[in-house]
Amino acid sequence: MNVLLVAIDTLRADHLGCYGWKRLTSPHLDAFAAGGTVFLDMVSPHIPTHPGYTTMFSGHDAMSHQVISHGGNVEPATDVKMIAEILGEQGYFTGAADNLGRWFVRGFQDYRRYSWVSNGTEPQRKAEAVNEVALPLLQDAANQDKPFFLFLHYWDPHTPYLPPPPFSRMFFEGDEKDPADRSMDEVFAFAPFEKYFRAWLPGVTNREFVAAQYDAEIAYNDAVLAHVFCRLRELNLEGETLVIVTSDHGETMDEHGCFFDHHGLYDANVCVPLILRCPGKVPAGQRLRGQVATFDIAPTILDYLGLADLIAEHAMIGTSVRPLAERGSQKGNYDALYLAECSWMRKHGIRTNDWKYIEALEPDFHGLPPVELYDLNEKPAKETTNMVDARPDVVADLKGVLEDWITRRPAQTGRPNPIMEQGITMRAVG
Repeated sequence: MNVLLVAIDTLRADHLGCYGWKRLTSPHLDAFAAGGTVFLDMVSPHIPTHPGYTTMFSGHDAMSHQVISHGGNVEPATDVKMIAEILGEQGYFTGAADNLGRWFVRGFQDYRRYSWVSNGTEPQRKAEAVNEVALPLLQDAANQDKPFFLFLHYWDPHTPYLPPPPFSRMFFEGDEKDPADRSMDEVFAFAPFEKYFRAWLPGVTNREFVAAQYDAEIAYNDAVLAHVFCRLRELNLEGETLVIVTSDHGETMDEHGCFFDHHGLYDANVCVPLILRCPGKVPAGQRLRGQVATFDIAPTILDYLGLADLIAEHAMIGTSVRPLAERGSQKGNYDALYLAECSWMRKHGIRTNDWKYIEALEPDFHGLPPVELYDLNEKPAKETTNMVDARPDVVADLKGVLEDWITRRPAQTGRPNPIMEQGITMRAVG
């Protein structure tokens, strides 16, 4: 069996049609997902990009791989192997269409970079730039006399949201620069991001326009990704290739005042897609509830390839989701997951199937409370009412779970808690 791991950077799960979104952002991916298994409660516990992909590639959590921030100086130790390294040692051809560099190149025999040209304000055809590299790579992998593992990394939902035509205005009608509309005033008033936002949103006054452009980026990426699925069929690889579609983290629109970025341990950022498909090997038409996590991806790959014994050998904390898919289980792999971020803000917390508990380890970037508790079953929208005062019993329980985790995991790994050792990397702290 081959494996094709597709990551659409900065893609929050709930903006896909197959996850219930109101707009037609992902018709091709929705059709693809209908032939596979969709995990509805997939969590990326360590955000943003660098910790997110390190967790995905290694099957380890941040306590083990030690990458807690974006752009930091700490790299995973050599005994924490990436999935491409492990599969290369097992005789697989390993290739990537990616531009992360750094330790993310480990184990890839054919690592192809891409780039897109933009002045930062004009439409960007990022997904097409990826496919210019990815489609030839897929052809070359098909020509190998060995099975392959490929990683394709798309970026379109990431800021700046500059979708190309005909997608550029597909979800917005009206005048986004109407001077009577003041909904962007609060966004531009946030000093750390003001210059960045004004650079690619010159004159924009309508906040909904920006959110619509995020969705348009997803729609564009979806259309381009369809070419990859088509090529798989043309190469007669569909029935012998496990395809996994996921993301490193999501994106807030204007929830909690965390405007159009991916900081904050809210579900908009930590809940990402997980779609598995391989006809005849992954059940079709399934939608499964219950928490799973990005560190489950590497173990899942090994399990489907008949290499499950390597999960324990490499001390992965993750658990394969294959048994969940095969049983149609709605229980997930975890009752509670430890969350952490240390890039723009330094926070950690616990997510269960019902509750979200967040602790700030320094004054919040947006002036939000130092402790937050949310009922994830709240209707009509979750994470809108801080329940800290109303449910001290739940606060005490989840604080205990958090304290147990941050005591137990360093003892198990023999490594420090990185969020207490490493500083914020994306802004000065003062």
